[in-house]
Amino acid sequence: MALAQDKKGLVLARIPGTSVPLAHTVFGGSAFILAFIIGCYAHYYKIVKNGVAGYPDEWFPSVSATTGDWYPERNVCQIFIALAAGPRLILCFLWYLLSTRNVPASGSKGFAKFLFANDVVRSVACGGWIFVTSSDDHDIHDIAMIVYLLCTIPHFVGTIKTAPQNPKSMKYRKLFAYTFFGALVPMVHFFIQHNVHRIPGAYTYYAFFEWSLIISDLAFDAVCMIDFAAFELRVVDVGVSGKHDGSTSALNDLKTYGGSDSAVASFGSIKPFEAISFVSDVYLAFVFWSMLTSLPLMIWYFPLWHMGLSGYEAFLFCNVSAVLLGINFLRRGIERSKGFVHLLSLVGVLSYKILDPAQRLMAVAAGVSLSLLTWGATLFGQRHQNGRAERGVLTLALGLILHNIVKQAWWANNPIWPIMNENTGGQNMIGLVLGVLASVQVMLRKEPGEDEPQTIQKTGESWLLAAISAGGYLFCLHSMFTDSTTISRWSLGGYPNTGPQPVPGGLMVIAAMAVGLTVSSKRRWVTSLIWWVIGTAGLAVLHFFEGDVGFAGGIVFTVYALSLFPTLFRSLSRQPPGRTFLVAMLVYNIFALAHVWVVAYAFVPVGVWMRERTDYVLIAMQTTILLGIFNSNSAAWTVVTEARSRSAFSVARLYSKLSLVGLVLASLGICYNRLPKSSPQPYHPEDKLITAGIWTIHFAIDNDMYSSEIRMRDVIRDLELDVIGLLESDLQRMIMGNRDLTQFLSEDLNMYADYGPGPTKHTWGCTMLSKFPIKRSTHHLLPSPNGELACAIHATLDVYGKEVDVIVSHNGQEEDLLDRQLQTTELGRIMRESDNPFLFLGYVVTKPGKGQEIYEMLMDGGHVHDVEVSDWDRWCQYLAFRGVKRTGYARVSHGGITDTEIQVGKYQLLEDHPTSWDRSQSIEDFKKEETYAQISEHQVPEGMRFPSMFHGEGIRKHRFHVFDRPYYYA
Repeated sequence: MALAQDKKGLVLARIPGTSVPLAHTVFGGSAFILAFIIGCYAHYYKIVKNGVAGYPDEWFPSVSATTGDWYPERNVCQIFIALAAGPRLILCFLWYLLSTRNVPASGSKGFAKFLFANDVVRSVACGGWIFVTSSDDHDIHDIAMIVYLLCTIPHFVGTIKTAPQNPKSMKYRKLFAYTFFGALVPMVHFFIQHNVHRIPGAYTYYAFFEWSLIISDLAFDAVCMIDFAAFELRVVDVGVSGKHDGSTSALNDLKTYGGSDSAVASFGSIKPFEAISFVSDVYLAFVFWSMLTSLPLMIWYFPLWHMGLSGYEAFLFCNVSAVLLGINFLRRGIERSKGFVHLLSLVGVLSYKILDPAQRLMAVAAGVSLSLLTWGATLFGQRHQNGRAERGVLTLALGLILHNIVKQAWWANNPIWPIMNENTGGQNMIGLVLGVLASVQVMLRKEPGEDEPQTIQKTGESWLLAAISAGGYLFCLHSMFTDSTTISRWSLGGYPNTGPQPVPGGLMVIAAMAVGLTVSSKRRWVTSLIWWVIGTAGLAVLHFFEGDVGFAGGIVFTVYALSLFPTLFRSLSRQPPGRTFLVAMLVYNIFALAHVWVVAYAFVPVGVWMRERTDYVLIAMQTTILLGIFNSNSAAWTVVTEARSRSAFSVARLYSKLSLVGLVLASLGICYNRLPKSSPQPYHPEDKLITAGIWTIHFAIDNDMYSSEIRMRDVIRDLELDVIGLLESDLQRMIMGNRDLTQFLSEDLNMYADYGPGPTKHTWGCTMLSKFPIKRSTHHLLPSPNGELACAIHATLDVYGKEVDVIVSHNGQEEDLLDRQLQTTELGRIMRESDNPFLFLGYVVTKPGKGQEIYEMLMDGGHVHDVEVSDWDRWCQYLAFRGVKRTGYARVSHGGITDTEIQVGKYQLLEDHPTSWDRSQSIEDFKKEETYAQISEHQVPEGMRFPSMFHGEGIRKHRFHVFDRPYYYA
């Protein structure tokens, strides 16, 4: 290399800037490539073997096994990593110089120093997990790996933020960042399959994604060759004095690529990245709705077990933290760092790992508060950019629809709720990883639409009316549109006038939500008084009519409600954020409490005022929405427009329409997949056996505050129940998560289902599942002048070609004797007036036996036989029968699912057994007809026995208890 002279002295060498990242890439890549080749040649069968399986199930080696377990591949890897360490540290320092040169576009010198320190720590951590292998010290190896991965997030984000505005390098950096973080999702999935479920072959697929991380990591840093191509490193002999003029620093020769406008234009032309950005926002909106809907559900666990107010209800008011948006510097800080705050809010998703229910609730409340602050700051910060504001509101609406579709796929449960886990069908870790990726994407990107023309506001809107309207509207969305089956359950009637079932009713609701959001752009129409009247009429029809007519009204109201989403949320974002969000959340909380009070009136203060007054709540809700419409119409706007081929507004509308099409198609696919494949069949038709049970299930939340549907399904299946009544089963309220256990159990067990009286009937719910076709049914609200309203289902089943009547009921509490008397009298009347064989499956608070008023009113008044008169240890659940031959009776422990056991009776419908009763017969003669002669189990045909798995310790904590065995009868 020829020597030259410059102002500082004799130039000894000129080194291209690209040589440093090139050396780092070559040495780093060689370390892993050579280790892989040598390892496969020398120790293939050893490096593919793991603690679960070996070859041929496992056939591709992991990174750690390749680089850390055997000589010589381990040592070759370590040598080349050592060679790469020098260029790596120089690269960190050069990037620090580059980023300080790029201030203020890159942020600040303080951030550049932080990024430099982070990258040095990351480099040392890399040496930690390379040179200290898992066989040397497993803990040190894992700690170094964790530190390395944690430092990778700010490394990727900081590098992109501080990079020169070079479209080519920016494109590749984002590509490799997406592939790096995108590989984490399947990698975590296959690691769980390997480490938790111990599936042979899963670690091979894990290894593919582990190697892809190495490739993406090296490629991300290799992109520096593009940025460093514009300058060179010089070795200069400055003489004895060492003095020089820094004005000709090599970094001053760095070429600058375009301004912010060109960068924005370049970003807008990259449609895949634009789409990823939009999808990330929609997913974070889905996370927001998921956490918001899980909060009341988790609060409900505590008053459920306390049978009254518990104090934990105060966590409902965690949302008033939105008042902090009134602090300007805090709001601006959240908006600028919203990706990071979104990341912090994921503590609400991660909380499923917390076993203590109270601590889990606290974590969810923190997540809701942080997510609400982030979305509030986002909407407020976008209020002056018309396109960006439209994007923020639309992604929030699409997140709500996505929430419905995900719940539809999980039978009305949300797989990332904290009441879900690996044992209950949850996908919490997948949801968490996707949330991390979406948050990182927000950190990485340059916000679209930053150069949109501003909207100049001349508004006469009232912040107070905007706040009140937003609170009422948020309650409307939460209470009615966070599950696609809520509308069909509100309009539910008895057979055959049930209205649409969850399939296809849920699809129709989701399509109506999509239509509503589509027509929301017709602002003049959707904010008109006539449109409000149409929506209110639809709501009235839904509330007062059952079956198809009520459901049709609900569809009209769904279109109406979703069409207001952009208008009301945009109006909210135009107001002073602190006081506006505070009042909005207080109004929402008041509605939420009223929504609970209408059914929980017997357990809350001044409950008598709100008893069964859902109509009051709906009238107040519609009034607040009307105030918001009038308030929004009072605003006058002048928009400064500027010609643009691809504005943020048009981009938001385009992607929202594409998303709506995709979401509706996804719902269609889910419904098709859930269509029944065959008709339900009883378990033992050869014996004409009917196995029937009753179970109070405490709203499908088990004793540890996790969802219990899967465990309920398992025990119902294992007990071979042909008919079962489930009590406290109406979950279509905010405090129960707007869930619907009936659809999951009926579809998975292949049974017919009658949901019972719906949410507008103000009961705690009773449901009947049956292997026999339901010919007709009637829903009853039993008399209740003092206490809680009691529900009952009176159904007629087609049992082996004959009609058999069944009652499932949930009567009132011990405190209200008059209620229990009237309710039991009504049940007796229904049973007494039927000529069909009868099964009673119910909850009647009384002690059994002669002299007990309520007990005798039920058995004698209904002309039915107790399943076992000698069983004195009962209090609330009872089985009774008439016109069938009783063959068995058992009591099965609840298994931690609830606090109430399962009671099961076995009956036969025989030709020679009397199936009707003589109305002139006295109750004494009627009682003499039934004997209680018990026989031993070995005298019973095997098909008519209770499953043997419940003997002794039982299965999944379910066992025969009280008698420790079933009873059988001759």
